Amino acid sequence: MDATDRVNELLVETLSQALAMPGEHRLFRAGKLVGLFPGKAAASVEAAEFAVREGLLQRVRVEVRGKTEIEWVQIAPKGVEFLHSHESPVHALHDMRATLRANQLAIPVWLDAMRSGLRDLETRLSTDADRWLERLHAMDRRISDTLRRLEAAAPLLPADVLESHPWAIDALNYLDRRVSAGATDACSLPELFTAVAGHHATLSLPAFHEGLRCLRKRRAVLLMPADDPATMTRPEFAMLDAGGVFYLARR
Repeated sequence: MDATDRVNELLVETLSQALAMPGEHRLFRAGKLVGLFPGKAAASVEAAEFAVREGLLQRVRVEVRGKTEIEWVQIAPKGVEFLHSHESPVHALHDMRATLRANQLAIPVWLDAMRSGLRDLETRLSTDADRWLERLHAMDRRISDTLRRLEAAAPLLPADVLESHPWAIDALNYLDRRVSAGATDACSLPELFTAVAGHHATLSLPAFHEGLRCLRKRRAVLLMPADDPATMTRPEFAMLDAGGVFYLARR
């Protein structure tokens, strides 16, 4: 594997990890402290600099400890698009589903073998295995639903909606790509607006909200309030509708 392949592999692995675990992350690992990129080897540093420079990862804050600066980042919409463009969604999902199902069958066997030599760790191993099985089952269901939608290739929106809100199809495609790339959380309205506005420069926030109301009425998207009001870091994007304050969207 040459250096370019290693950098691309690191980018795909790291962006997938950042998308699957929402929130901010250390840019680099440090000892036992978890981070996105594995230390500061040449390929790791090159991949990290590319991700930040090209806007795949967004710098959230810098933590200063003595003479050390620790960068904290989170995935940006361009990172989601990067993941989508570097993998064939249907092929990748088929491979992922096969791997997940193989692991579901392998975990009980692995657990029995570990118990024979590590009786003192039985409780912790059982808890870990149950948690992973639950995650694998959830991912399997989500991937199966996505595959059915992709393979059906049915029209996403009626013609009248596309005529009045031509950006709506890009919004739905972004939400689908986000799930296909491994996101488990709902998409915030600021993130969705940023992703769509990249292709529709004249889109205004009022027009965005109007289109979301139309998509919600057509049951094309599900709008939800923020899980925690403290996470509404850009309240101007919150949408008032039907007596509710919505800040999140998912398919």
